Amino acid sequence: MKSTLHRALQFAVLLFYFNEMKSTLHRALQFAVLLFYFNEVTPLNILGIFHHPGKSHFFVFEPFLKELANRGHNVTVVSHFPLKTPLKNYRDISLAGKVKVIEDVFPIERSYLTLMKISSFLVKTGNTNCELMLENEQVQSLWKTNTKFDVVVTELFNSDCPLGIAYGLKAPVVGLTSDALLPWHYKMFGVPFNPSYVPFILTDGGSRPTLFQRVEATVVDLYFNFIYKYFSQRPTRAMLLPHFGDVPDLEELGKDVKIGLVYHNFVMTGSRLFPANIKEVGGYHVAKPKPLPDALRKFIEESEHGVIYISFGSMLQSKSLPKEKLDSILGALSELPQRVVWKYEGSTLPGNPENIFISDWLPQNDILAHPKVLAFYSHCGMLGTTEAMYHGVPMVGMPIFGDQPSNAAAVEESGLGLRVQFWDLTKEKLLETLKQVLRPEFRANVKRISRAWHDQPSSPMDSAIFWTEYAARHTNITYRTRAADVPVYQYLNLDILSVLIGVPLALMFVVYKICCSNSKRTVKNVSNGKSKAKRE
Repeated sequence: MKSTLHRALQFAVLLFYFNEMKSTLHRALQFAVLLFYFNEVTPLNILGIFHHPGKSHFFVFEPFLKELANRGHNVTVVSHFPLKTPLKNYRDISLAGKVKVIEDVFPIERSYLTLMKISSFLVKTGNTNCELMLENEQVQSLWKTNTKFDVVVTELFNSDCPLGIAYGLKAPVVGLTSDALLPWHYKMFGVPFNPSYVPFILTDGGSRPTLFQRVEATVVDLYFNFIYKYFSQRPTRAMLLPHFGDVPDLEELGKDVKIGLVYHNFVMTGSRLFPANIKEVGGYHVAKPKPLPDALRKFIEESEHGVIYISFGSMLQSKSLPKEKLDSILGALSELPQRVVWKYEGSTLPGNPENIFISDWLPQNDILAHPKVLAFYSHCGMLGTTEAMYHGVPMVGMPIFGDQPSNAAAVEESGLGLRVQFWDLTKEKLLETLKQVLRPEFRANVKRISRAWHDQPSSPMDSAIFWTEYAARHTNITYRTRAADVPVYQYLNLDILSVLIGVPLALMFVVYKICCSNSKRTVKNVSNGKSKAKRE
């Protein structure tokens, strides 16, 4: 990793070394190399726009933004989550307190109606938060004072409002996701989407979907693209016009996004047909584990048979589980010798089981890093799933909504864990699934998968920062594949097929007409000959 300090030391060594050189050639080389290193250590002015008030989303991006500042770049961040402790080179423009932070708001049910409610909710919050951000005086000062930014980094989620701001600032854009690509991102980046083999983020078909799941993915994809274009992009553009004048269609601005930093890795989610403008950087939020609180550490380390960790994330509450599902979970856990650490928002569990440690907040990454944690029972949010992969902890996934079904399918296909369906959850099914992932051979295989995940030429954080700096350095490069913009008839080779089929058919038709014409002449001549013979 080339930190700013490292580069500065290299600069100093080179300066000392070249001062010893006397020839004109060496002096010229000295100037060229020093100029190169000066360019390398020049800090960038980076604007981060994260106007979505989702706590779990910003939890992904915050380490990346902090690391940019730690490496010497000047980072200005618009978000609902200002830093609690000031950081050098990091400036907050806070939107906090204007809207409610999105946390613990979704029902524990899965249906197409719920999916429609979620899509409506996300579009409305995207529009609301865009308007809120554009009305902020500190945000407006960014373009009113003609502040120069080398690159804009922003979340690609439920609003393209930041793309309009970047357009007004004349800055290139690097898009970040907290999970896989959403339906409208495929067209944005020119990524081919085929429901026959591309895992769809909002369904659970994985890479081997059934016919029904392929139909389902196609219909849901069409629905979300329609909703996003007409109920998100168009209203958002209308909000941007008073501030920036004639703003292009946001769909077109999306095609100008230089690079997309997608938060997953092929070891878990499978290989995708990604073009050069998509980079997989899943895992950069995972920090070095810290010591556990004393009571929790003692509970885990005194376990004779290890520990099962349970958490359904920040947007689901375990206390909201229906009674029959909660009883099924407690019943399965009561028949296992392992202790349990559970992120549970209530004050007590039914029966107050002594082998279960509950708390409404738990240091998840630090818990999963502990060698006595043998399994992770989760809703399959991407953050927790990535941490489980990082630490090699087998999973039992119980997806509820959103990206969770797709993540759970990836967990099972990769070998990281197994799935149980919430609507089909029983004590017996959960118990059997937990027993399977607790087997030593299952855990050993997960450790092998984790080692493959770690075996990368550079860390996810280094990759994310490199490509951000790259996009800022090379603004004139075309990153998006031209293949994405060819007409449908060219993409499907219909014009080529028409030539390959049409030309032979045309030739055959011409030959046929010639043969028919000759045949008619022959018949006519024969007929005329016979008539002449009869007259004679």
